[in-house]
Amino acid sequence: MANSRQARKRAKQTLLRTAVNRSRVSRIRTFLRRVESAIATGDAENAAQALRQAQPEIMRGVTKGVLHRNTASRKISRLSKRIKSLQA
Repeated sequence: MANSRQARKRAKQTLLRTAVNRSRVSRIRTFLRRVESAIATGDAENAAQALRQAQPEIMRGVTKGVLHRNTASRKISRLSKRIKSLQA
């Protein structure tokens, strides 16, 4: 357990930051699940709309530090590719 005043403060800040980051990641996953379910139903228009809504959420995760930039880009790219194959 933290003994100094500074260590106690850092422990408290870590708990708060962890809770916020967990919420952000959960929100991103929810948006990704919406895109996945739209792709699974085969509805290209609905899937494209879901991806347009998910994209800013994913990139916001990058700016907040919960996702790496390349990971976010890879996810968006792969989802776009799958949606494009539905439209063809």
